[in-house]
Formats: sequence, structure tokens, C-alpha cells
Amino acid sequence: MQKSLRFAAATAAAVVAGAALYGAGAATAGQTTANSTHEPYNIGVLVKDIDTYYGTTADANGVYQASPTSPYAKDLAAIDKAAKKYIDQAARKALHQGKKPAVVFDIDDTLLLSLDYEKRYNYTYNSATWAAYVDRADRPEVFGSPGLVRYAAKRGVTVFYNSGLSEAQRSAAVANLTKAGADVNLDAGHMFLKNAANPPSYLSGCATPGTWTCTTVQYKAGTRRHIERDLGYDIVANFGDQYSDLDGGYADRTYKLPNPTYFVG
Repeated sequence: MQKSLRFAAATAAAVVAGAALYGAGAATAGQTTANSTHEPYNIGVLVKDIDTYYGTTADANGVYQASPTSPYAKDLAAIDKAAKKYIDQAARKALHQGKKPAVVFDIDDTLLLSLDYEKRYNYTYNSATWAAYVDRADRPEVFGSPGLVRYAAKRGVTVFYNSGLSEAQRSAAVANLTKAGADVNLDAGHMFLKNAANPPSYLSGCATPGTWTCTTVQYKAGTRRHIERDLGYDIVANFGDQYSDLDGGYADRTYKLPNPTYFVG
């Protein structure tokens, strides 16, 4: 995953759930607010708001974890409930029509939570530290998401993964997803990762061997197009924590999971 901008405003879901939290940055008597100048939102206050949203605490091993009772967890639970209801309906309809229904999941912060990395490195990105973190293969699940993978599979919906992780990180991704409970279709035919050295022909418009110029949207939408047009599936739902995971079409419905820690354009 290459994160183009590491600090960003909260996502729509986070803003809704955490709106009351932003009062922490409001001015008291005798103070002016950022709204009265052109000063951006204060990073120190934003970090506190993010911690409150996730219910961030360090466990006995010093690993930062999200709380299962946090506003973040509640937002995810609402998304999962709605998605399960929709998948039920969409799967029955597609199967009745003789179609092959599929769902597509991003991995980072859609299935595997990277909160510990974000906190530990103060919401900055470094390719070496990120690669080492991914290779440890011990990220916790994004609450409910691995269960949603299994739920879709049990209803006859084929699960695909469409991730910005590199091909070199495949074994770590498979190990971590298995550990987190998203142990469905973890083969190369269902898990699409970035392969800059030998990109697939369906991305030839922006990637040739050794040269990768695809934007996130081009890569992910192009992969979904391949799943639908070349493999013959009907993608009934696409899940991601970034809008760039979802933009570009080739999915009947999209689900944006909350992530206020970074932005990928």
C-alpha cells in the first residue's frame, strides 16, 4: 500500500459518529477559532479525536488496539448489518438469474487494522517500516469484516480481494488474513495484488513490465473490470476504506468503511 497523504480529515462515517468529539477543539472565552482565520484543524487535537473515535488503548504487549465498544466499532457494525441484508438479496437475485455473484474487499484497514502502525509512527509513512509491519502478519481484524467475508461465501457469493499490497507481500497477507478469520479464497486467482514487475495484460493502459503508472482508481477499477468482463462475475458489492478503492465502477454497490488516519488518492 502506498499512502499518498498520511494525515487527512475523518471520513464521512467517522465525521458523523465523531462530530461531538470535535468540540474538544472549540474556542473558550477570549480565544479565536480556526474558523475565524485560515488556520487548519490542529493536528494535536485531531490525534486526540482519532484516539477517542477508535477507543485506542495499548494492550499488555504495548500494541495499540481499537475498542470493540468505540464509535468506530459501532459504525462498522451498522455497515456490516446493512451489507449482510443486501448480500442476501443480491445473491438470491443473481443466482436466480443464472449470474455468478461476487464481492470484492480491499485488505488494509478494510479487513486488517493498521492502527498500531499509524500510532507508532505518528501517522507517517515509510516504505521500509510499512513492509516490515506487513511482514509480521499479526494485524488484528477490522471489526466484523472477516465475518462478512465468510458470510458472503456461505451464501454462494465468490469472494475476491483487490489490494494495494505488493506481490512480494502475498505470503504475509495470506497468513494474516487466515489468522484474522478471512480464510476464504486466498489463492492467486482471487487475491489481486500490485505486480509492478509483471503487471497483468488487463492493466496494459497504465502498466507494462517494470513500469507502473496506474493510479489507485485505475488499478482497482481495472481489476474489477477484469473480474466482471473476463472472469464473468457480477460484483454485487465492493468494500474499501478509501474512496479510491471504490471509484471507477464495476460494482453494483459500494461500502465505504471509516478510516480517519490516512488518505489514498
